Parts: sequence; C-alpha cells; structure tokens
Amino acid sequence: MTEKGPMRVAVLVSGGGTNLQAILDAVDQGRIRNTEIAAVISNNKDAYALERARRHGIYAVTIAPSGYESRASYGAALKEEIDRLHTDLIVLAGFLVQVPKEIVEAYSNRIINIHPALIPSFSGKGYYGLHVHEAALKRGVKVSGATVHFVDANLDEGPIILQQSVAVEEGDTPETLQRRIMEQAEWKILPKAIDLIAAGRVSVDGRNHVIIRE
Repeated sequence: MTEKGPMRVAVLVSGGGTNLQAILDAVDQGRIRNTEIAAVISNNKDAYALERARRHGIYAVTIAPSGYESRASYGAALKEEIDRLHTDLIVLAGFLVQVPKEIVEAYSNRIINIHPALIPSFSGKGYYGLHVHEAALKRGVKVSGATVHFVDANLDEGPIILQQSVAVEEGDTPETLQRRIMEQAEWKILPKAIDLIAAGRVSVDGRNHVIIRE
C-alpha cells in the first residue's frame, strides 16, 4: 500500500459486476476503509460492470485479449494499465480470463480472487460461474460456499484468505444456489478481505498459509 494515501484497487471483471457492486457499497458504507477503487477493467466491452463503475464516477476501461495479436501483447497492455494506475491491490471479481504470468509475478500476494465454492472443492480449470454450482449439486454436497484467495501461477491454488460456508437446500438449482452463495458469502467476505488487506492485517507465511493479525 502507498504511504501517501488509501490503498488503490483495480477491480477486474467480465460480466454484470454484482461483486463489484458489493465492493462499492462496502466502501460507501465504511465497511472497507482506507481504500480507493482506482479503476474497473474488463475484457468485455459490454460488461454491465463498466456501467456500474461509470455511474460511481470510477475510471472504467476495456482491455480485451481479442484486440491483441498474442497473449503476450495482451498481458503487456494489461500490466501497463495496472502499473499506470499505481495499483496496490488487484481484485478479480468474476474475471473469466486467466491473469497473465507477468502480472502474477509482478503483483505477488497483491492479487485476490473470489471463487464460488469452498476451495479445493470444485475449483480449477472449467469451474467458473454456474458450472461450479452444477458440479456441487451433482455431487450431492450438503454445504458449499465461497473462498477469497491470493492468486498465484496455478489456477485457484493460491493461499486462502477467507471462506464462508452456505447450506445447500432441498430443491436447489444451480441458479438458486448461486444466488444464495452470492448473498450469504461472496458479497460479505470479498469486501472483508479487502478491508483486512488495507489495514495491513494480512500476510503469507513460509508454508504459504495466510496469517490474519488481530
């Protein structure tokens, strides 16, 4: 975090931005302190999250892989924008593009992601959006939830910061389970994790485990 002011956050999104809205509401309500949402960046020019950002007076920009000749040039452009914003923390809030390696390396333990399951369950390649909840219901689990974790080179394998469990109910569909996990878990623990990081209370030890100081 910069010494001159609040922690500067870049939120990366691909779709509607419900988790982004939860972050914006938490900042407005004082549940996320000492934090400025510096930008919202999307790979999808039609993402409603960009409109949410603009309505909130936040810089919003599209950087899409399809606009670049290679994965490397896309990664370079995305990193250049994140660097230009003097970003302290990158938050993946429903970002459906794997973060380029050069960004993961440059922002080690400064990128967090929200995953709609209790990692390591239903995580990794192919587990995103409704696919996660479809898999959970197919397996017949009684409890699911959400996880906030740091992002490393391996998909959904970075150090876990916070988790919140949510009961699976009789008759649940992927859509109803998704909504309950959003409301009872994602929209609570993602803002909480950002606040803890802004307060300097989160660190990673030698075992790659997260320590949260009181």
